[in-house]
Amino acid sequence: MKIRDSAIRMLVAGALLAAAGGGGEARAEGESVGPVMAMAAMNVFRRYAAEDPEPLFTFYSDVLGHERLVAYDVGGPTGVMRIRAGATELKFTGENNEQYQPGGIDNATGLRLWTFFYSDRAALSERFADHGLPAPGFEPIGDTGRLSAIVRDPEGELVQLIITGDPAGTSYDEVEIGLTVSDLEASRAFYRDFVGLEELPPVHDPVFDTMKYSYRNGATTISLRHFGDDLPADTGTGGIQYVVSDVELVARLAEERAVDVKQPLSTLRGFGLRTIWLGDPDGITNYFAQTGQAGAARQ
Repeated sequence: MKIRDSAIRMLVAGALLAAAGGGGEARAEGESVGPVMAMAAMNVFRRYAAEDPEPLFTFYSDVLGHERLVAYDVGGPTGVMRIRAGATELKFTGENNEQYQPGGIDNATGLRLWTFFYSDRAALSERFADHGLPAPGFEPIGDTGRLSAIVRDPEGELVQLIITGDPAGTSYDEVEIGLTVSDLEASRAFYRDFVGLEELPPVHDPVFDTMKYSYRNGATTISLRHFGDDLPADTGTGGIQYVVSDVELVARLAEERAVDVKQPLSTLRGFGLRTIWLGDPDGITNYFAQTGQAGAARQ
């Protein structure tokens, strides 16, 4: 079976994360993947095109203030670079042969926005200045008492920064993954009924003047927005990782529900890792990894 180089890198990263203690207790099987989630968060991966990705890593760690972790040496010039934002890991690797679309949140489907939360606007703006970047232009989010700024990372991808007004330290725990989708009902059903995430009440998003439909697993939230029916697809820039205690259940449910399988159920030798890669209704990668630790917890 052929597995792409970047896919192998991401899978190894997931294995080593859980082996370091990222998992939780498995729950009973159900009609969705939710009951076998083994981590109260989701990880998100990002593929980059730059020959020198160090400015990208510096932006997400030093500028945004998140912890840079030890990179996994699984091949390539940088391996898998890992940055921790609360309970979520951001994982960076080079591009593969998926589809990529540059630009804004409303010109393609795919993972188009990362949202991070802060309590200290002054400290965040100071880090931007320290790295020669203009201070984010914060504006009120309706009458919520929160502030929002949209910036671009060194490769031009959108990042939303929200000042919450919460006590210091509490707002770093959350990460929001913004997906632009072509069919809201199909995507809502996928993340609610198949993945089994907690569905939050839909809200109007005044920043992008559209409805936002959110689905949460612990500290990480996936938010769905719709800007049109005929947008081109970006299936390569980013995707979502779940650590599960029973990947065979995931594979069985995927077959029953006719979910697109990008990489079938397989074992990555040498790492005790069982995985399956699935595509959501827009082809956005959702990959599920059962580590040795997570499997043992189920047993």
